[in-house]
Amino acid sequence: MLRALYSSAAGMESQQLNLDVIANNLANVNTTGFKKSKIEFQDLLYQTTRSAGAEQGAGNQLPTGLQVGNGSRPVATSRIFTTGELTQTGERLDLAIQGDGFFEVQMPDGTLAYTRDGALKTASDGRITTSDGLVVNGGFQPVPMGTTGITITANGQVTYTGVNGTTNYSLQMVRFNNPAGLEAIGSNLYKPTLASGTAEYGTPGQNGFGELNQGYLEMSNVKVVEEMVNLIIAQRAYEVNAKAVQASDEMMQDSNNLKR
Repeated sequence: MLRALYSSAAGMESQQLNLDVIANNLANVNTTGFKKSKIEFQDLLYQTTRSAGAEQGAGNQLPTGLQVGNGSRPVATSRIFTTGELTQTGERLDLAIQGDGFFEVQMPDGTLAYTRDGALKTASDGRITTSDGLVVNGGFQPVPMGTTGITITANGQVTYTGVNGTTNYSLQMVRFNNPAGLEAIGSNLYKPTLASGTAEYGTPGQNGFGELNQGYLEMSNVKVVEEMVNLIIAQRAYEVNAKAVQASDEMMQDSNNLKR
């Protein structure tokens, strides 16, 4: 009965964290470039009373064993990097990545971070930045004073048109062997880890890199209906584990009352 209490408590803790992950997905349903997470569980250690295959004498072996588990535990929150829905905005510096890849930005401390949020802005000195004012790398050049038009093709060819003529240059994007290993640091930014591997640079639309879509933004890949279903499943699993705690408590109470 005590084992049932602890196993059920472990299950309740697991489902509580599951609920936290689902709630975060739903909270970011309208966050540009957000990638949803899913939680993964493992069963805990087992108490083995009889081992399968144990000798029973006269050459006989146990066909099955006797094992009792001790609940579950969360082991990972895996981020899913499928492409979200593209929404047309018409803004000349809004860029959506359709496929694999990230924009590289420079943090205030000089380190590099990566994002799928393509809602880019122009600073007072013409530099291309994120909404938080972080400078975007990848070949972006400052927008000259007097620029009247900006054209960005699917393969990253940029043309500035203005009173002083045109300026042309090419962009680069970044990708990782294991994007699920990136560390989310908030503000739609990720940092590489040993699990994600090192950054690989390439041209949009080539060698497996995604294409750029000017005037569009990639929205969150969270599907509200799917998350609501997961929410109900997690809630029911939590309730069932709570019932098991209650049943174990009642059995212990009955045992204590036997002497009366």
